[in-house]
Amino acid sequence: MSTLRLEDLKQYSDTLRTRHGEALRVRFVEPRDTEELQHYFRSLSTRSRYNRFFGAISELPQGLLHEFLQIGERERFTVVATMMVDGFETIVAEARYALHAETATLEFGLSVADRWQGHGIATVLMKNLECRAAALGADHMFGDTLRSNAAMISVARKSDFAFVNHPDDWKLVRFDKEISVAPKDIPCASWRLVALSRQADSPSASA
Repeated sequence: MSTLRLEDLKQYSDTLRTRHGEALRVRFVEPRDTEELQHYFRSLSTRSRYNRFFGAISELPQGLLHEFLQIGERERFTVVATMMVDGFETIVAEARYALHAETATLEFGLSVADRWQGHGIATVLMKNLECRAAALGADHMFGDTLRSNAAMISVARKSDFAFVNHPDDWKLVRFDKEISVAPKDIPCASWRLVALSRQADSPSASA
């Protein structure tokens, strides 16, 4: 179990910086984001949506939208990365990840709005996901992407992921990274606290 205390989602928010120094807030999605999240996916280019979902869709189907908004259900989580644009908090990227406790792995997928691609957002978002993976006790994190998605492959390579063939689909490639950081060394403050709390609550901590 992740042992996250989800009564107050704000405690798990992080402020990151893009390549150009813009403030980027990464937080769990909330019900108030429903329309904005759907607008975000509709505004992606056809290619960006295809790369994200491996198929042609124009928006999130209602069932999938509902799943995106369920935080913690079956150890699945959605985060949005937002920036202040023209005075409004605007979703510029999103990521969804799942903790597989039985294999100590964290699986993830993400997208960045076309307008904001090239600002290093995917890179810093993946670093934040590494913090989350470490805090939740994952030994590895992995994602899948289309072999034709050169941008995602480049980001993963620069982030020191290793590449392997996808076990089920030749059109996809899987990238995997070992997570080996001590709780006290996790660079994201909120997730360092989660890891230290999990460590303190573990049976071995009092042995």
